[in-house]
Amino acid sequence: MEKALLSSNLLRFSSVKQIQPVFFQVTGKRSFAVKMSAAKEFPPEKVRAIVSEVASLLKERKESVSVAETAAGGIISASLLSTPGASGFYKGGLTLYTLESRIAFAGWTDENIKVYKGPTTDIVAGLATNVRAKLGSTYTICESGTAGPTGGNMPNRTPGYVALAVATESGTYKRELSTGLGGDREGNMIAFAVEALKLLRDVIKGDAKL
Repeated sequence: MEKALLSSNLLRFSSVKQIQPVFFQVTGKRSFAVKMSAAKEFPPEKVRAIVSEVASLLKERKESVSVAETAAGGIISASLLSTPGASGFYKGGLTLYTLESRIAFAGWTDENIKVYKGPTTDIVAGLATNVRAKLGSTYTICESGTAGPTGGNMPNRTPGYVALAVATESGTYKRELSTGLGGDREGNMIAFAVEALKLLRDVIKGDAKL
């Protein structure tokens, strides 16, 4: 009876592609469990290569990084933390998605909010510099963009636009670009993370200019 029930369960779960059967021993009896393969999909596929490269560079050089991200929503920090040995180089991170959070954690004032007209390289440079001073990392990455699907009439309010900065002891490196993904919100969030990590890589390797 127990074997028949087990076979039935295996057949039922075999049709679900994202669930894999796993057997383990519990009190001397064979029990059935399922393991979700979704965990294998993180970091996002497009992030894996660049985050691995950045992590290797940081470990080799015994340097550290902190993160101040907005539109990427935590993807940068989570991707860095998914790397084995992250505790040796990751100093911490903030998701400064709301303007209010920037007042609370990143040195903004009410005046900053009054004049705010969307993401710019100067804004992310300021956030990166502020967070780096607080967390004491070698580098601080910051990104802020318009992920979509909606946006505005200004170039920096167009879905796909992102401003990037990496703060260092010698200065703050800036970059801005458009992903070309239009209003694909999830796609833009991942692309923003990728581009921020690429800028960090270029800074570490000496390929970026102030």
